[in-house]
Amino acid sequence: MTIETDLNVARNSLLLKSLPEEISETLLRGATTRHAGRGETLFLQGETAHVVHIVLDGWVKLYRISPNGNEAVVSVFSRGSSFGEAVAFRHADYPVSGEAVTDCVLLLIQANAFVALMKDSPEICMSVLASTFQHLHSLVGQIEQIKAQTGAQRVAEFLLGLCNSNTGSCVVTLPYDKVLIAGRLGMKPESLSRAFSKLRQQGVRIAKNHASIDNIETLRDYADTDPATAWNKAL
Repeated sequence: MTIETDLNVARNSLLLKSLPEEISETLLRGATTRHAGRGETLFLQGETAHVVHIVLDGWVKLYRISPNGNEAVVSVFSRGSSFGEAVAFRHADYPVSGEAVTDCVLLLIQANAFVALMKDSPEICMSVLASTFQHLHSLVGQIEQIKAQTGAQRVAEFLLGLCNSNTGSCVVTLPYDKVLIAGRLGMKPESLSRAFSKLRQQGVRIAKNHASIDNIETLRDYADTDPATAWNKAL
C-alpha cells in the first residue's frame, strides 16, 4: 500500500473519522508506522501502554493466558480498527497481550499527544467515547453470540462484520489461522469446519483464506434467526 492509502485507512477509522480534520491531521503527522511479521508480539500483558494502535493492514489478536496455560482470544482486529485507547490514555498496564496474526502494518499514535489535544479541544472527547463504546459493544455482542446463537450463526456474524457493504455479494479475507477464528467465536476448530460446511447452504464458500458470500442480506437473515424457531418447528 502507498503512504496515502495508509493515511486514508487511519482517517476512516472509528477513532479518527469524526474528529475535525485539523486535529486528525495533527495526530497523523506525529504518528509512526510499525511493520510486524506474522506471530510477532506487539506487547505483553502487564506492560505499560503509551500508544494507540490503528491497524492499517493485516490481522491482530488480543489474548490472555489462563492459569492452566490455555490461550483465550479476547478480540481480533483487522484493517481500519483501533485498539488500546482506554489503557494508553491512562498509561495503565495492558490487561491482555497483542500479537500479529498475519504480517501487519500498524499506525502508532502517542497517547500523550492525543490527551494534550483533548485538553485543548474537549469536543474531541466524544470521538474517543464513541470508539470506547464500540469496543464495549463488541464485547457484549460476543457474549450474546455465545449465549444465543448457534456456531454457524456466530461464524456468519463474524463474516458479515468483515463485509464492506450491506447488500449484494462480497468476498472477504480471513486470517490464515482458522484456530484464531474458532477461539474468537468460542468454538473448537472442528466445530468451525462444520459451521463453514453448514454455511454453504446460505451461499458461503471458503477457499483458503477467502470467504465468498453470494448474498449479504440472506446471510444476515440467517444470522439473525432465533435458533428456538427451528427447535419449535421440530416439536
